[in-house]
Parts: sequence; structure tokens; C-alpha cells
Amino acid sequence: MPLLPFLQVDAFTTTPFLGNPAAILLDAQDLNEWQMQTIAREMNLSEIAFVMPSAVADFQLRFFTPLKEIPLASHPTVAAVHALIEEGRLPLAGWRTKVTLQVQVGVLRVEVRTRPAMASLVVMTLQPPEFLDTYPLECVANALGILPNEIAEPVQTVSTGTPHLMVRLRDPAVLERVQPDFRALTRLTEQGDFFSVHVFSLNQKEVEERRACARHFAPAAGVNEDPVTGSASGAMGAYLVRYGLPGCPIFVAEQGRNVGRPGRVYVQKIRGPVFA
Repeated sequence: MPLLPFLQVDAFTTTPFLGNPAAILLDAQDLNEWQMQTIAREMNLSEIAFVMPSAVADFQLRFFTPLKEIPLASHPTVAAVHALIEEGRLPLAGWRTKVTLQVQVGVLRVEVRTRPAMASLVVMTLQPPEFLDTYPLECVANALGILPNEIAEPVQTVSTGTPHLMVRLRDPAVLERVQPDFRALTRLTEQGDFFSVHVFSLNQKEVEERRACARHFAPAAGVNEDPVTGSASGAMGAYLVRYGLPGCPIFVAEQGRNVGRPGRVYVQKIRGPVFA
């Protein structure tokens, strides 16, 4: 196996060792799928991104969890863009730098926005949301170790590139009491149309503060609890807009406190293309 440069980057935070860590391997075009999966299992992070040349975009990315390849993952995308900038492979063009990334679901458009005395923001435009299957409260509640009446309907799979099951809790206090049965969650995932389970709360106070608190579970992919999940935050935003819950086009998704790696994702509804 060739020697390849790699970086480990904490996404969705400005503080080292918080947020969600991702390994980024550059110049990965000569690796085969088995090698990529083996490296991902050895790194044992939620996800790893392999960066290679692309004929249709500026770069191509492939994403692997410790157990499988997935079509789209936001936190290693953010981390990969940061790594490319750090390594001098993505020169910044003033305060707004555009980059395109080829992934399994198509070509992602990403912006890097820089301001004086302010950390750079990596802004992703996700795929248009798809609203897929719904599930009974009882089977999800049992797998999460909570009561069915503590969950709000609908429990539904939403995808903005990767399908996640959206589970909204009626009371934010229940989020702390969630104790997943990971075997049951794995069976539920294997029988369903989703990759992982995104559990979140949004009460009136949180609506007024324009924030949502979440936890994310993907045991079927080898990730029991993910610190901060970008693609699921986007799907959660689509869910909230569809069901008229937040009453605002932008909010902050907070996640990771339960695993000691808190981070934030800013989610905004857009109309039309974000690239002018």
C-alpha cells in the first residue's frame, strides 16, 4: 500500500478535540475499495474521506464508516475542504471561495467564507429533501428505551443525500434519558429505508432561540453515537420546515454533548441555487 498524506480534522467546532473528528486521506485514487474500507476500520472514526481527482468537479470524495461506504457525509466533507486549504491544494479567492466536489449522489457545491478576525465557514448545499417511509412510534420507542407518547409524529425517513430516520421528542429532557438498544436499532435499520436514527427535541423555548438539540445513532454502520452529524442536521431542517415547527428559515443544531464532543451546525433553508 502506498504512503499517503492524511490529516485528522475536527469539524463543526473551532476548538480542538471537540466537534466531530474525521480522517482525510489525500491522493487516494490508487486505493481499491477493500483498502479504503480497511483503513476506515483501522482509523475507527465515525467517517473517513478519501480525496482524489475528478473529471466533473474540482475533487472527488468517497466516504467510509468503520463498516461500510456511504453516499454522502457532511462532517468529513467540511473536514476535507479544510484539509485541502491547509495543504495548499485549494487556494482561497478572497472572502468567498467556491469549490465543487464529486460524491456518489452527484456534485456538491461548497463555499468557503472568510472574514477578518473570524474563523472560516464551510457552507454546503445539500440535495433537495426526499420524504420517505414513516414508522410506528412503538418500535422506535422500544429501541431508544423511551415511551411511545414521548415521541411526536411523524417518525419519518428524510434524505438530503443520505437517508436518516427523524425522531422528534416532545420534551427536551427526554433526550438525556435516551438509552438505545443498539442491537434493536441495528435490526430496525437493516429492515428500514434509513442509514441511521436522528433523535432531536424542539420545544417552544428552543423555537424562540432558533436551535435544536440532537443525538445521532448509526450502529449498523459501526457508529453507536455520532458526535455531530451534518447531513442529518440538514434532513432535520427539511423535516422542521415541512411540518411547520420552527417558524424560521435558519437555526442552530447542537449535538455531541452526550459523548463529550459538543459542536454546532448552522442550517438554513434556501430558495433556488446558492451559487450566483
